[in-house]
Amino acid sequence: MKKLLLFTLFLFILAPLWGGISPKPEMDFAFQYQTTDKPAILAEGSEQIQCTDNQCIGQKPLGVYGIQKLYCTAESCFSVSYEYAPFQKLIIDFSDGVKRESNVFATPSKLRNAFVVTVREKDLQVKLSPQPYPLNAFSRADAWASLVIILLIELVAAFAYLFYTEKSYRVLYSVVLANFITMPVSWHFLANIVPEPTLIWLFSFVFEALFIWLLNRRTLTLRNSAVLSLAINVSSYSAGMVLSFLIFPYLF
Repeated sequence: MKKLLLFTLFLFILAPLWGGISPKPEMDFAFQYQTTDKPAILAEGSEQIQCTDNQCIGQKPLGVYGIQKLYCTAESCFSVSYEYAPFQKLIIDFSDGVKRESNVFATPSKLRNAFVVTVREKDLQVKLSPQPYPLNAFSRADAWASLVIILLIELVAAFAYLFYTEKSYRVLYSVVLANFITMPVSWHFLANIVPEPTLIWLFSFVFEALFIWLLNRRTLTLRNSAVLSLAINVSSYSAGMVLSFLIFPYLF
């Protein structure tokens, strides 16, 4: 049992590095126009630049890596990143043949942020929006895919733990219920106010440990529930990284 605790503690330390299926840093860009026409956005020629300084001397494209990418439609854009650089810049290609470049803007501390992009004749002006990030998690394919992936992985991990400790398999139903609570809270609420995915991971771990224990006090001690919660959350984060890397780019 001591070896199991030490192993899960080791994985717990690494878990924030593996958060493949948790909400990630995102930026939503709403466009408004100060041009004679309203040209459409061309996704193919548009990119988000990562800058290490406020002059954008050290820069590189956001690039495409797993789910990380700038996603654009004809009217708006949003981006997802595993970790943004301290400063950003947009270069957007439009249907009028003009590729407009924005000012350099700082990356806010929150996990999700909304911006207003003013399209002018020759350039773009990006400002942090006074409006909150759009609460559209329940319409997001990646959010629902996360729930399915998390449930499958955590049920397998919970089954293995219960088999190893010879506990009742009826505990599995509380694992399912806990996920149906932590998923919407994490994606629809916490992701819009916290600065780090690690805090969401900690919330899931603590809440699920207490929730599982409260529903199974005759079967599990609080210590058993904490180890079970740690095991299932570490499993979903570590295995989920690989699955999300392969699956999520096809969900947008």
